[in-house]
Amino acid sequence: MADTPRPDQLGRILRIQEKPRAGMPERPSLLDLDRDQLASFLSDEPRFRTDQVWTAVNEKGLRPAEITSIPLKLRGRLEQEFPEPLTLVAQQTSADERTTKSLFELHGGAQVETVLMRYNERATVCVSSQAGCAMACSFCATGQAGFERHLSVSEILDQVHWARRTAEPQRLSNIVFMGMGEPLANLDRLFDSIDRITGEIGIGARKITVSTVGMIPAMETFAEQKRQVGLAVSLHAANDDLRSELVPINRRHPIADLIDACRLVRSKTGRRVSFEWAMISGVNDRDSDARELVRVARSADAHVNLIPLNDTPGYPTTGSSPQRLKAFANELRSRDINVTIRSTMGDDIDAACGQLANRDR
Repeated sequence: MADTPRPDQLGRILRIQEKPRAGMPERPSLLDLDRDQLASFLSDEPRFRTDQVWTAVNEKGLRPAEITSIPLKLRGRLEQEFPEPLTLVAQQTSADERTTKSLFELHGGAQVETVLMRYNERATVCVSSQAGCAMACSFCATGQAGFERHLSVSEILDQVHWARRTAEPQRLSNIVFMGMGEPLANLDRLFDSIDRITGEIGIGARKITVSTVGMIPAMETFAEQKRQVGLAVSLHAANDDLRSELVPINRRHPIADLIDACRLVRSKTGRRVSFEWAMISGVNDRDSDARELVRVARSADAHVNLIPLNDTPGYPTTGSSPQRLKAFANELRSRDINVTIRSTMGDDIDAACGQLANRDR
């Protein structure tokens, strides 16, 4: 039998055994460890230390220096071996104090943004899954910036813990993976993060929504997992020519295939997919666009979520007027399509949908 690694060796062994991942942190953070790995690291401590540290880090979101239930020497050892996932660079709060956006730096210098939104009945955090995005959607500031790297499990979870602390005394109740990046392109770490969120932080799967531009192989994997997590597809156009212009991945995965993937998610999970539709004046808000959307939404048995387009520097077209948005929604409802209109929050601090671009202003 191979010798059990000494606790001070574990971090290095984890780094050696892990598959190479371009741009990922060289050293794991405490939140990257599963319970068995943490127990191995603490093998020279009393067994109950594993439970103490696990609970403090995963359930309460504490930094090592804040874990007062363990000896000072162990706190120092944890701090020395495991770097913090995120470093806060800047934080902004909207004029109405309902939205807070934080800019974090990752190891290696990449940056991501996280947004906390406070509603009367709940608090929701919009989490980033990648630094930048490779999907190149024309109207999205993140897509205009390009892709840097995936986020690790600890970097994803630390955003959730930041939101819990920032929301207090209000309880964080909902999580949307709609920040920077394409979550389904970082699928393994997305699933690991969701497992930790539901199992340790205690936020239910039905309170979590994952957004995708329509990565069909990953959607099929998502469906086979049979999770109760919601899935929102960034559709934005219901014919292939226009959608390929707005959402380039449509050239690889056209709408007919996307509808099949949505049906699969529905059949495997029992949950209806949502279609996200950013309302762009003169581009996808015409009566003909509404008729095309009705056909696609019916085929996929999807709910439609209309989003007022938020201005971004790299996309000159403006959002639809409130009057046009309302008329478009009424046209869909008249044809028995279930529709909601997303309220815009945080646009005065570039924190609204499509505006996340690491701008510290």
